[in-house]
Amino acid sequence: MKIAILGTRGIPNNYGGFEQFAEYLSVGLVEKGHEVSVYNSSKHIYKKKEYKGVRIIHKSDPEDRLGTAGQFIYDLNCILDARKRDFDIILNLGYTSSSIWGRLFPKKPLVITNMDGLEWKRTKFSKKVQKFLLYAEKLAIKHSDYLISDSKAIQSYIADKYQVNSEFIAYGATIFQNPTIESIQEYHLQAYQYSLLIARMEPENNIEVILDGVHHSTSQNPFLVIGNASNKFGLYLQDKFKDDARIRFVGAIYDITILNNLRYFSTYYFHGHSVGGTNPSLLEAMACNTLIVAHQNPFNQSVLEENALYFNAAENVQQILDNKEGMDSKALFGTANIHKIEKYYSWEYIIDQHERLFLSLL
Repeated sequence: MKIAILGTRGIPNNYGGFEQFAEYLSVGLVEKGHEVSVYNSSKHIYKKKEYKGVRIIHKSDPEDRLGTAGQFIYDLNCILDARKRDFDIILNLGYTSSSIWGRLFPKKPLVITNMDGLEWKRTKFSKKVQKFLLYAEKLAIKHSDYLISDSKAIQSYIADKYQVNSEFIAYGATIFQNPTIESIQEYHLQAYQYSLLIARMEPENNIEVILDGVHHSTSQNPFLVIGNASNKFGLYLQDKFKDDARIRFVGAIYDITILNNLRYFSTYYFHGHSVGGTNPSLLEAMACNTLIVAHQNPFNQSVLEENALYFNAAENVQQILDNKEGMDSKALFGTANIHKIEKYYSWEYIIDQHERLFLSLL
């Protein structure tokens, strides 16, 4: 098969979840003998035309000059280029800035869209933008030949709202097996004497709720906030909690080995995401055998089930930290989550699912 992956800033990943997904999936499909191309933003630091056997197609991306509008132009450039090539499958990751160009997708290849999360529910967007994103969601469904949902909750939502079937295929993760305590020492941490969260600084990730709970708790352990905090909300959070020495904003970390060690040696891993499908960072936390405290919503619960602690408010976070809740169940939760990764969320399994789907549709 000749497969193209659109909708990301490109590989290798140095940005986020879809980029990581594109990297693992494209390399895995190449290893299975398929010809895979990934579209890369011209602003991506990787400038070569091939990555681990994957063809890299660089297209102009004016986001640095035009802001959000540049994302739409970048997606248009990718789609126009795809019209000139003989792909069998186009896998479109997300729809936010691509679905308005849906009529321009080439007719020969099958267009399969991964519907991501409920973008129009994200509170960082104005009402006008939320309305547009709901419209974009409808366009993505209209102009796609097939749909993939990365969460059973998203799958149910699409079926209920649009009476359209979608294939459930989640993200993947790799079991973390070689922890090295030296990786956390550069952050002046002691094993199992700190907690953390990893997220983009957005309101719907419940970061402020979590940090309010930390701030009002009696715990003296450090709390790491990992993620780029240079946006408006991130700066607000840094200012709000600047007098709490326990709360450390350490910025974004892309080294997966460091991230996995930080997860592995933590007391609690807080996961506040409330909008979207199966979140990659949640699967990675599960694969690191850490004790997860997740925001209580259908997306997180469908993955974790009973193998985590849950919170809805800052008071829940405070109580967990003050009472050291979940310590008796940590080993049980960890074993169950590792088993889930091995059975349902390994990259090998996820890559196989995509290959089977693609072959069945051609």
